[in-house]
Amino acid sequence: MRRLVALALLALAPACSKSEETPLPPPMDGQLEPIPNPHGSVTPLPDPEVQEGSVGRAPRRITVAQLKTSIEKTVGRPWTQLDNLAASLGRADYANIVTENTEPNLVFAKFLEDGAREVCLAQAAAEMSVADPNARVLSRTLPVVSGTAGNLTQLTDAQKSELLVYLSTRFWGAPLHGDELTKWQAFFTQAAARSETIRKRDHAFAAVCIAMMTDSRFLTY
Repeated sequence: MRRLVALALLALAPACSKSEETPLPPPMDGQLEPIPNPHGSVTPLPDPEVQEGSVGRAPRRITVAQLKTSIEKTVGRPWTQLDNLAASLGRADYANIVTENTEPNLVFAKFLEDGAREVCLAQAAAEMSVADPNARVLSRTLPVVSGTAGNLTQLTDAQKSELLVYLSTRFWGAPLHGDELTKWQAFFTQAAARSETIRKRDHAFAAVCIAMMTDSRFLTY
């Protein structure tokens, strides 16, 4: 029956309607009717090497509203000066500017660094008197942190790795690993040594917080 239908359709086609496409041969008994490729030519994806390792659209910077929410959710406290600086950070006022500016620039980077210092230093200092790890953010995975906390330079590599993996997942949504994790371990070791010298152990946690908040992975999506 399939073959008869196919032959009938071929017979009804005008003899003079030759198109550029080659007509499909009639199916054999027990064979499905041949179907032309509906996709046509496929455009290959761009080379990741010419796009800094990414395929698809370029990363976009988060808006001021998204930044505000991200800081509060990630660190646990707001940036108090954010609303005052919103216009400089790119938020539209819908009077003179109706489109929010999400381009990364030096002004945004400078103000964000100031905000990161405010938020991270305050949160790190507050956690020094909190015993419950679930109530802490920047030192969540470490033993009880208090005003008489132990020397952070004596933490094991495993403890440093656990903390940095937790924080990178919290700030960026992706854990540190490999050589990059090793570099961040060295950074925390230096920060811990410095904080011990000035007798302000909370500064070690604040330093990591500031570095992760000002990283492009916290600001783009």
